[in-house]
Amino acid sequence: MVSVVNATSVDPTLLVRERDADKATRAVLLVYHDVGEAEHSRLIEVPDGAEIRFGRSRRSTIHVDADPVSRHHCVLRRSGRSFQIEDLGSRNGTLVNGEKVSQVTVLRSGDEIQVGSVTAVLSITSQMSSRRRLGTTAYLDERLRAECDRCQRYQRSLALMMIRFEGEVAQIDAAIERLAGRMRPMDTLCEYSPNELAVVVPEVDEAGARMLAERLTREARGVLGDRPDAVRIGISLAPSNGTSPDELIGEARAALRTANVQQLAVSTPPIESANAQVIACDPQMKRLFALAKKVATSNITVLVLGETGAGKEIVAGFIHEQSVRASKPCVRLNCASIPESLLESELFGHEKGSFTGAEKQKIGFFEAAKEGTVFLDEIGEMSLNVQAKLLRVLENRTITRVGGTSEIDVDVRIVCATNRDLELEVREGRFREDLYYRISAFSLVVPALRDRPGDILPLCEHFVRINHAALPGRVDRTATPVLTAEAKHCLQHYEWPGNVRQLRNAMERAVVLASHGVIEVNDLPDRVRETKVGQGQSPITVDSSLDVRDQLADVEKATIQAALAAVDGNQTKAAKRIGISRRALIYKMEKYGLKEPPASRRNG
Repeated sequence: MVSVVNATSVDPTLLVRERDADKATRAVLLVYHDVGEAEHSRLIEVPDGAEIRFGRSRRSTIHVDADPVSRHHCVLRRSGRSFQIEDLGSRNGTLVNGEKVSQVTVLRSGDEIQVGSVTAVLSITSQMSSRRRLGTTAYLDERLRAECDRCQRYQRSLALMMIRFEGEVAQIDAAIERLAGRMRPMDTLCEYSPNELAVVVPEVDEAGARMLAERLTREARGVLGDRPDAVRIGISLAPSNGTSPDELIGEARAALRTANVQQLAVSTPPIESANAQVIACDPQMKRLFALAKKVATSNITVLVLGETGAGKEIVAGFIHEQSVRASKPCVRLNCASIPESLLESELFGHEKGSFTGAEKQKIGFFEAAKEGTVFLDEIGEMSLNVQAKLLRVLENRTITRVGGTSEIDVDVRIVCATNRDLELEVREGRFREDLYYRISAFSLVVPALRDRPGDILPLCEHFVRINHAALPGRVDRTATPVLTAEAKHCLQHYEWPGNVRQLRNAMERAVVLASHGVIEVNDLPDRVRETKVGQGQSPITVDSSLDVRDQLADVEKATIQAALAAVDGNQTKAAKRIGISRRALIYKMEKYGLKEPPASRRNG
């Protein structure tokens, strides 16, 4: 995490210009010229500060060549949203709506000015002032996915800001309104939680994102007050922090947690792998980690395959931690996040003066991981040129810094990961066949989260615990929120296209939204919540052969069962959901055989 120093200037391309507020009111004069039997019209803009002069003088804005008109007849002036007309001592006077005016007169939209044979109608149009609509979490995911695709396709940059506000609801709404007015039309604002805003800012680099964040912080504090915790901002950048929505959201929220103290932080890619807790309850994952533990004891190169966010980095970290190199560094390089021109320098280092900007010698990742592990994430994104140099490292166990001539011995274990089909990449000529065989000496496949349902709820509970403990200002951290049965149902039946990373983000948001120690369906992201539609409770069928009272009883029984399931059997909450008293609920449960017998009766 990197704290941000005060910025002295703001790139004007990042913000809506301040003077745009003055364009909220547009004024025009529709001028009709009556020349004999012919008549023509023209439109004249009246910007703020304008003076529109009528008269016989050729220098007049509206030239009226007629004897009854004075050389300098009258003038229309605008100041902001105020419009006035002044007669300049003309011989025949100036008519407004058919009446002669002899002094400064205020004009309104639709007023008609007549000077000789010319008639001018003032039209004032005020833009409707309405709050900028905030997107949903589903829209945030959609926009991020599209912008990430543009980043990769056109080598563009992208910033995601997570902004947390502290204050009264009305203050937070006012702060969001002010910030929305400072963003470009191409930027996307989404409500992540009641006091958190997600802002997608395309085509901005780290320096620009920092300056924009500083500006937004000042704007928000103008509404919320200058308290240290009034507003906090965490930033993630594409491609350096990730190339998928879930990666960027996770990194931005990680930066936001750091900003609890620093107020503003930019996420930086992790260098040393953390001892992340391994959650493996599904049989597939248990077998996978058993294999990983066996291969960890050797120095063989491992290739970890799987979808983005499935947990390939966790597996790579586990291999390092179970190896004899566990006490040495484990460094990670995301090959997709670094331009080809810089990737070689990041891997192998460079000598001073080897290229423009190389002001001093730099140690590469292979040297930094001395006697440890190098984890090359997204290796399928590596160019053919860099692939050839990596192959030589694997064969000779030596590197040469960019701009250097001497070979340097390296003792590292290499673990690679990719979400691509490397065999297809080899056939298409985008990946070297010899390198593929080198790195795939032992391959592990991490299944997608949807294919290991046994891990979903344990992971949910794990993320709830760690995110609840990390909440700022939490007084009672022992009361970890629990998931309702309906929420668990939605979580288990959602397909999780973003895998574990998406699940982690969803649980972090749910913990923020949870009230009274319970995570309900409404606390889940929109896409996850949609899974409850048409699932779970079976539709009630009507049997025409049954008595009406029996059918009504079936409906009532099914309603009570659904309400109890939604709140994990809590009778008070179930009664509230149905709209009856707890006593009435207990009576109906006994009536339909839904109430459990007393323990003494069960045991007896």
